Amino acid sequence: MSTPLSLDLRVRVLAAVASGLSHRQAGERFGVSAASVSRWRALEREQGDARPRQMGGDQRSHAVEAHGELILALYEAERDITLQELRAALAGCGVAIGYGGLWRFFARHGITVKKRRRMPRSRTGRTS
Repeated sequence: MSTPLSLDLRVRVLAAVASGLSHRQAGERFGVSAASVSRWRALEREQGDARPRQMGGDQRSHAVEAHGELILALYEAERDITLQELRAALAGCGVAIGYGGLWRFFARHGITVKKRRRMPRSRTGRTS
């Protein structure tokens, strides 16, 4: 996985642009693309500096959490529901969530989806 270029390089490139170089000229001088220079300028305008954003991590759980009340309500209505059945019920409500997204939602909330046996196992031994 790639890593963001250093803040020092970003500052030097942006200083060159501020002194009058175009994005392409500054990119060629420092060995970066003109598109990177444009993105760094936009970051500088938005954030006040060109510090890189955090990389990696969870990017989509907020979309599933937005429907958390509906997911939990459907789960509470039928506790023995499978994830596929829950996906179908959510699709009936107009919500499309993947199997893995539901799995991670339940893991975040500490809910197990393991099915329990209806009857305990017999304690009798094997007969020969």
